[in-house]
Amino acid sequence: MAIIETEATLHEAHRDNHTHRDVNGGWLRPAVFGAMDGLVSNLALMTGVAGGAAGPRTIVIAGLAGLAAGAFSMAAGEYTSVASQRELIEAELDVERRELRKHPKDEEAELAALYEARGVEPWLAREVAGQLSRDPEQALEIHAREELGIDPGDLPSPLVAAVSSFGSFALGALLPVLPYLLGASALWPAVLLALVGLFACGAVVAKVTARTWWFSGFRQLALGGAAAGVTYVLGSLLGTAVG
Repeated sequence: MAIIETEATLHEAHRDNHTHRDVNGGWLRPAVFGAMDGLVSNLALMTGVAGGAAGPRTIVIAGLAGLAAGAFSMAAGEYTSVASQRELIEAELDVERRELRKHPKDEEAELAALYEARGVEPWLAREVAGQLSRDPEQALEIHAREELGIDPGDLPSPLVAAVSSFGSFALGALLPVLPYLLGASALWPAVLLALVGLFACGAVVAKVTARTWWFSGFRQLALGGAAAGVTYVLGSLLGTAVG
């Protein structure tokens, strides 16, 4: 009896600890990309304008315009991209659904061949394929997973992607503008806050990747800082040339 209880305890521990993070959801990529893009692009835009010897009012207007334009652009782009991806997946599912309806035996044999190719005994592969093919919806899900590598019940949402992109870009783009809105008249508080935000975003991203928080944070800090530095120099050169 003690052995059974020990095994049950081990099973429960394995079940509780053996979990995976969501790697297919429609929110993570656009949210992370949106925040990073908002920070880097608006910081670079504002430093470029500041490099051209523009005043604080002009820099704020440029930053707010960049925030609005970038957020709407990101949202529209993500919605169109994810919607197109979803429509393509649904079209492929319709093809598979028609094949299951017209040629059920051929599809069952195809599924058995897939299992057999993975090392399952031929007789067992045919038995499993036959049992799974009894339910048309289950058969469609199995074929979609095995042949297309998708889950019909977990398709990405265009609306989720668009909202995530809009909100995260706007939040990221707001950071370099915030010091000016609070009364700052120099560029350095905006740059400092944006760089801190870049490091923080990189560190947060490390929570859902295999990288250490400091490596991911410093990497994003270096990339964003380089972009800001280059655009400041370009702004200075253009301001001198135009002036």
